[in-house]
Amino acid sequence: MEYRTLGKSGLKVSAIAMGTFTFGGVGPFARVGNQGLPEARALVDLCIDHGVNVFDCANMYSSGVAEEILGEVLEGRRDQVLITSKARMRVGPGPNDEGTSRWHLIRECERSLKRLRTDRIDIYYMHEWDGTTPVEEKMAALDTLVTQGKVRYVGCSNYSGWHVMKSLMASDRDRRVRFVTQQIHYTLEAREAEYELLPISVDQGLGVLVWSPLAAGLLTGKHRRDRPTPEGTRQFAGWTEPPVRDRNRLWDIIDVLVDVGAAHGVSAAQVALAWLLTRPAVSSLVVGGRTAAQFADNIAAVSLRLTAEDIERLNTVSRPPLIYPYWHQGQFAVDRFSQADHAMHDGNPPPKW
Repeated sequence: MEYRTLGKSGLKVSAIAMGTFTFGGVGPFARVGNQGLPEARALVDLCIDHGVNVFDCANMYSSGVAEEILGEVLEGRRDQVLITSKARMRVGPGPNDEGTSRWHLIRECERSLKRLRTDRIDIYYMHEWDGTTPVEEKMAALDTLVTQGKVRYVGCSNYSGWHVMKSLMASDRDRRVRFVTQQIHYTLEAREAEYELLPISVDQGLGVLVWSPLAAGLLTGKHRRDRPTPEGTRQFAGWTEPPVRDRNRLWDIIDVLVDVGAAHGVSAAQVALAWLLTRPAVSSLVVGGRTAAQFADNIAAVSLRLTAEDIERLNTVSRPPLIYPYWHQGQFAVDRFSQADHAMHDGNPPPKW
């Protein structure tokens, strides 16, 4: 296993993290997975044996059951690993059962600690933006949780660029605890994060954890052009996240993934993960799965070294367009780019008119 420093913190995280989205199978989560205690324990054991030290969860996964299962299977070895969890999503019918208010965050953190059977959460994410709670209140609440020792580090997930910067500004101005990480959706198929979120991560020293790095299984090579949706997949069960806006582009990307994988004697999934591990600011990839074979294959991606030609082929088939103001900057600002600018522009040749 490879371990990477999380942003500007001193924390080391494994390049592959284990996602627990499939634990519990309560409500709509049953369409993704339904792993009970024995299945979860076997998969956690496998991940720990392979050096994984990050286990990612959230308070709303299977209505808290995922946290309960994770807490039980990690009992007795809690100090060997890092646990992440999240809050913000609706978890009940009441008016304060969602959001990032001080009331909600402190209550939900304390509930998660009980379910996880632990006295601290190592990384606590704001699961989604809340535009009605002042960022000052949110960051002050997180500062309280860190001061109390209930949380070690804080981060955000699914924020836009200005949401991240507004939160960081409030932290810096008020001398509060600061985000050290973002958890974002980022794949060869979905590279929108390169417009703002990767440059911000480089500039502000945020480590990036990627959720659903295989696009909910679309990039594993099981899904191919002109073939029916495979049984047993999330898509076959009716799961529609993440959205795919250009199916032909998706199939073109998968064709290249399969071809590059064949050249290396590995799966398309390993190629997709290995490409992400070459990207700026990426610290860890949060992978999920239903079987030990899936996890073992994904973990093996850490050892895969793509050639410059491989990376160029993958970039060429998946490269996002230079939207404004980036096409303008590509013409007139290249000689004054920072490292953060290059996080977006590298691999995107300047436009020719």
